[in-house]
Amino acid sequence: MENGERRLRTVDLARAVGLSTQQVRNYEDAGVLPPAARTEAGYRVFGERHREALLTYRALQPGYGAVAATRIMRAVHDGDVAGALALVDAAHAALHEERAALRTASEALEALAGREVSAPPARSGDGRPGTPEPDGLRIGEVAALIGVRTSALRVWEAAGLLVPGREPGTGYRVYGPADVRDARVVRTLRRSHHLFDRIRPVLDDLRRAGSSAALRAAVETRGHALTARTRAMLAGAAALDAYLE
Repeated sequence: MENGERRLRTVDLARAVGLSTQQVRNYEDAGVLPPAARTEAGYRVFGERHREALLTYRALQPGYGAVAATRIMRAVHDGDVAGALALVDAAHAALHEERAALRTASEALEALAGREVSAPPARSGDGRPGTPEPDGLRIGEVAALIGVRTSALRVWEAAGLLVPGREPGTGYRVYGPADVRDARVVRTLRRSHHLFDRIRPVLDDLRRAGSSAALRAAVETRGHALTARTRAMLAGAAALDAYLE
């Protein structure tokens, strides 16, 4: 601690930042704070730098989370500024991936806009228009409906993207309305060069939501949350930069 710097007891620091004395001790032990000096009696002695460290940590928490914020501050106090900044970079990269996944879901919803399949086309037992069959559509009919080859549907099924039912006795694939919807989503996203690993979570979300309208609401809510987190990360990064100075 520099000469002339105001000395703070644990209770003084706790009151200055609105924490309990035990939280202050825990934060020092975790490396969130730089090591405190000690009196001859063993009492901790803090200073302005410790107050700034706590305020920086609390500024990092909303955007980066408590675990990452702790690791960042610990790295700084260990003298590893580059490591601390790498943790910041990793958090921003993860947020970018979340945004990319959200854009993928938005593209899928655009593909479904106004094209929800409410029921399979009516056809008779011999394949001609007539009485609706409860079993759904055959693979060739789905391929023609969405404009792909039957081989593409088989590949997507092998990748776990589509899960059509099977007709009892014959074992033929049968596609219900939700299966046709999923196939349409896959076709659109593959045309935009999305990989299967990026498409699979979109389909999982769509199936959980139950409809594109429900998923659209979830995507919108998630988008607002990501925007709020981005701003929180910017505020935290600014506080960290000031602390490093």
